[in-house]
Parts: sequence; C-alpha cells; structure tokens
Amino acid sequence: MSELSFKDKVVIVTGAGGGIGREYALAFAKRGAKVVVNDLGGSHTGEGKSSKAADKVVDEIKAAGGIAAANYDSVEFGDKIVETALNNFGRIDIVINNAGILRDVSFAKMTDKDWDLVYTVHCKGAYKLTRAAWNHMRDNKFGRIIMTSSAAGLYGNFGQANYGSMKMALVGLSNTLAQEGKGRNIHCNTISPIAASRLTESVMPPEILDQLKPEYIVPLVLYLCHEDTTETGSVFEVGAGWVSKVRLQRSAGAYMKDITAEKVKENWPTIENFEVNPAYPTSAADSVSGIINAANSGKSSGPVLHRKPSTTAAAPAAPAAPAASVAVDGYKSSAIFQDIQKQTQNNGAELVKKINGIYQIDVTNAGKTQSWIIDLKNGSGSVSTGANGKPNVTITVSDEDFVQIMSGKLNPQTAFMKGKLKIKGNMGLATKLGGIMPKSKI
Repeated sequence: MSELSFKDKVVIVTGAGGGIGREYALAFAKRGAKVVVNDLGGSHTGEGKSSKAADKVVDEIKAAGGIAAANYDSVEFGDKIVETALNNFGRIDIVINNAGILRDVSFAKMTDKDWDLVYTVHCKGAYKLTRAAWNHMRDNKFGRIIMTSSAAGLYGNFGQANYGSMKMALVGLSNTLAQEGKGRNIHCNTISPIAASRLTESVMPPEILDQLKPEYIVPLVLYLCHEDTTETGSVFEVGAGWVSKVRLQRSAGAYMKDITAEKVKENWPTIENFEVNPAYPTSAADSVSGIINAANSGKSSGPVLHRKPSTTAAAPAAPAAPAASVAVDGYKSSAIFQDIQKQTQNNGAELVKKINGIYQIDVTNAGKTQSWIIDLKNGSGSVSTGANGKPNVTITVSDEDFVQIMSGKLNPQTAFMKGKLKIKGNMGLATKLGGIMPKSKI
C-alpha cells in the first residue's frame, strides 16, 4: 500500500508544542506538508505563555528536512493563526483543532473563570480558527478539518461540566460544517482521543499511560485529512491502536394519542427499549421526520399504543395454540426460560430478524444437566427443552449462576473469566442473548 502523502498541503495544528499536537505536526511534516505549529505556551490550566514550545517543534521539523512556521497566538485569535499560514505558505488546506486546557472542579465549586477559560480555548478557539480558514478552503474547493472531542463530552464525567460541555459543542459544530462544506470538498470529522499527555498524566496511573502513546492517535487523523478520503460528519473514539466509529441510536418509541404524563409512565418500558426496531438518525431531518411520521400515521416504528379502538368490528382471530411448557422441576432457571418464551411469542419475528441464531443453554444443577433451546433463526422463534444438535452457540452454566447473570447480579465477563460461564461456538451471537431479557447483562 502506497504511503498517504501530504506533499505541499498546508496544515495548521493548534496546541502543537507538545503531546498529541506535536505528534500531528511531526507526522504531517514527515509526509510532505507545510506545517503551522501553533502553541500559546501556557500551562495546562490556561495560564501564562511562552514561545519555546512552538519553536522547539519547528526546529525538530526543520532538522528532519521538513517545512514549518511557528505561531504563538491564543486560538481565540484564529485569524492571526491563519494569517501566519497565508504569509508563509500562501494557502490553508487542513486545520487540526487540538489545543486544550483543563480546569476540573465539581459544578458546585465551579467559577465563571473556570467555565470561561475552557470555553475560550476549546469552543470559541475552534470556531475562530475554523471560521478564519473556512472561506479560503471554499475558494480552493478543498479542506479537511478535525475537531477534538472527549469521552467527557460524549458521555459526561464528574468534575468536568465545563470541559464536557465544550467538547460536545464541537461535535455539533463539526456535524454542521460537514453538511455545509460537502459541496465544496470540505470534510469535517470529530475524534475523541485517549492518550498520555499533560492533560491525562495527573489522572491516570503510569502503567496505563504507557499504553496510551500520543502517536497512536495520529494515523486516524492522517487518514481523515487525506485528499482521497471521503469520510465526513463522523465521530471516532481512538487510542492505544484502537479506532471505533460512534453514532446516535434512537429507540422505536411509543405513539400515544392524547399524550399524558400517566401514559408516558405506562409506556416507559417501550420508550426506553432499544432492542426492537431501533433507528440511527444522521441528520436533523431524520429526527424531525421520525416524529412527524409517527404523529401523521398514529403509530411509532414500535408497538402502536393508546389508539382509539376501531368502530368497525373485526372478526375474532383464532386463538394460537399454546406453546409447550419449558418449565423443569428443580431448576430456578425455568422461570427465565418461561419469560424468554413469552418474549418470543410477542416479538419472535423481530428477534429472529435481529439475532438469526440458535442457542443451546446447558444448565447444571446437583450433578445433572438440563438443556434448553432458544431458536431465533427459524419461523417466528421458539423455546423448548432438550438438546438440538445444531446450535450456533452452546452456553454451559450452573442454575444459580444463570439466574444471577440474567438478573444482572453477576457480571457475565467476570463469570466467563472465572470459568463459571462457558461458551462454545459463535461468541458474537452469545453477546446478543442479553437483548431478549430487559435486565440481562449477557
């Protein structure tokens, strides 16, 4: 595979005086880019300034035969950073919004300064720099932009209300710019990196930091910024050599005619159920259309609830033949399989479509083994006792441990590591079993 080249591309990297920013700058320069190394030279809490950090990285790049220029402005003066790129290299192609600070404190003790400084660097800084570069990219019909988010933004984190808020704001900015820039070949993506840096060294032990080298973040960013890459409007978690794409998920929901708080309470299990007909909206239009369609049709993509009964009498349906009992005396697990049987009777067709597999559960008790088969591959699904002979996955577990796992009281990974839970066959299919039971952790 040929190396991804950035020959003659002009790249701005903020916060490039150390950590991940330095690695970005060195990597782009090594692959032929002309790099603006921006760093205010302040502390990780946003105080002070110095030109030493940026100058040192520029010297490293030049010593290796690369091309670079230093900039010492705060990112809130993004126009000055872009001016450095234009004065030295005549254009701007790529912006890496990497600069960041931390002012961690619980919300009860947070000051306006704690909030404002983090906002200025992360949110306003990314806006000001990207805005200053935007029209140049539009004119050139090329641009690649990286926003840097965080797990604190995607999921929240105690003591980081300021940091998490700004990091999530950048996801919204990136998603919008991806839509506005697509017609001009401007792509914008967001990364949520985890790496050893001065921002993480105070909160992680040394043995973990050793596995989180900043250079492990660089390859994803290089790929996303290359001229041949079409990816845009996406969010990625990255660290320690691992890359994963993150997306929003929406439950099928519940439509309620003449909605009331009491109806919301009654339908809450359906509202929060992500197992049946989930959706993955990728735009504001997707979000709105889902709501409008439900309102217009009087139903959600999940079960239709609280609709007025039809005035036309329908012929009564023939009663379904009762399923054979899956209860076995002496096994507490019987109750679980009975519940799974009810789930299958209610949503079997959907479960078959989603899971497409056959499970054999061998439950041991007092030296004996009882088998149950959960067939979510054929017809509308079924649950039965006895061995099948052709399961896709076989799970062996004691009666007591199975009850503990399926009720959420025993972590399945812990049970597996301790040999209490044995799995043979399709491991990926085994992890889907939890979707059958609302409280399951398998």
